Amino acid sequence: MKISPEDIPGKKVTIMGLGLHGGGAASAEYFIKHGAFVTVTDLKNREILIPSIDKIQSVLKKPAHRAGKVRFVLGRHEMDDFINTDLIIKNPGVPRSSPFLREAEKKGIPVETDLSIFLKFTDNPVIAVTGSKGKSTTVSAIHHCLRSIYPDSRLGGNIAVSPLTFIDEIKPEDPVVLETSSWQLADLKGNEDFKPKIAVLTNILPDHMDRYSNMKDYIDDKKIIFAGQDLNDYAVLNRDDPSTEDIQKHIKAKIYYFSGRPFTSGTVKGAYLDPSLGKGFLMLSGKPVILLERFPLPGGHNRINLLAAALALSLYGIDTDTIIETLKEFKGIEHRLELFLTENKIRFYNDSAATIPQAAIEAIRSLYKTNGPYKSIYLITGGTDKNLDFTPLADYLSIPEKIFLIKGSATEKIISLLKEKDIDYHGPYEALDEVIDSIRAHLHGGVSVLFSPGCASFELFKNEFHRGSVFKKLILSEFSRPKV
Repeated sequence: MKISPEDIPGKKVTIMGLGLHGGGAASAEYFIKHGAFVTVTDLKNREILIPSIDKIQSVLKKPAHRAGKVRFVLGRHEMDDFINTDLIIKNPGVPRSSPFLREAEKKGIPVETDLSIFLKFTDNPVIAVTGSKGKSTTVSAIHHCLRSIYPDSRLGGNIAVSPLTFIDEIKPEDPVVLETSSWQLADLKGNEDFKPKIAVLTNILPDHMDRYSNMKDYIDDKKIIFAGQDLNDYAVLNRDDPSTEDIQKHIKAKIYYFSGRPFTSGTVKGAYLDPSLGKGFLMLSGKPVILLERFPLPGGHNRINLLAAALALSLYGIDTDTIIETLKEFKGIEHRLELFLTENKIRFYNDSAATIPQAAIEAIRSLYKTNGPYKSIYLITGGTDKNLDFTPLADYLSIPEKIFLIKGSATEKIISLLKEKDIDYHGPYEALDEVIDSIRAHLHGGVSVLFSPGCASFELFKNEFHRGSVFKKLILSEFSRPKV
């Protein structure tokens, strides 16, 4: 069935995977508002999914949206919901190998995602960003600058904002910035509607090895971001990433690079950082032009993220003065090396989005190098293993003054590294409040308390955002002085 918005009223739509990130709820809301009969099904139970269920049911209370209906099938899937329906919207976390999806595809029932529906129903210019780390900061910086020129530009995708939440509000000329995960890109393989004007790959690092059998499969999914582009489009690659050499061979778009050091070849086009000058430069026509003058976020990795964003903005046609002025005011985003409290000469950082060891490494390096009198680090780390190699973390575990561990399958790997290096540690603790109680007994002025797990969070938390929010709430309740 080839579907358009006009076809939705009266159609049966199955939402597979409601989840808590907003994509499932947004898909259900969109199709309900447009008159579909929606079935929402998830293996999680109602109690866990209450926030998403409440959002959907609030739509039904709006008089203008009573045409559609919804039923919930929770704690299980029923095959009838997949073979007697007109359309399935799957959560990116659901593998295509699901027997329910296989049966649906045998019957010719289309399987889409919220992202593919958005691309099918709109023709807005798209700037898409993917990568193992840095993509959320990069898309947020791009959107922050775009809004100064295009106030109605939108940001969505893997950053926990489904594009279906704004699909009915945008105008055709409004640019849309999309953060895309490897799973979302896998669902877009062969999709002719996915043709970003600008596609950015921040980096490739080992991640999700609990889902991928090898790095090649992971990289192949990342490369899909460039698959639909042609010579009228732009591909932005990290020149410092070894994966770039092979990836660029498969790209049809015009290629531009960003780098943490000046280009050694005069033929390379893109943007680079000059560490000696502390600035970023745009190199498009033989003469470097200042692109970034001040970096408001801590860490060398964030300088690279801002540089990638600035290059994408320049390729989109934003003038360098606007890029310089807007990005120097960019404050970053929640859960990414977020300084959220300074109290009694102690700084507290929420870096809960660090879900791989390399992200924790960057956080440690960033605070140690740039935090002046606060360079003494109390590191809180540990969590769920995604079948990743933690040995790169070993060389950085001697930097923190103290290390506090949260229990989890990955924590056992970290403990092995600590024992090999003969480094003391506290824990592992069963819960975050126990960690904070332990930290309180050791704190002194000049410390940076860094919550950078370097792991996933499945065993104790719903996701990394829930984990970060819990950490911040506990710290604020324990350490912030009442405002008088």
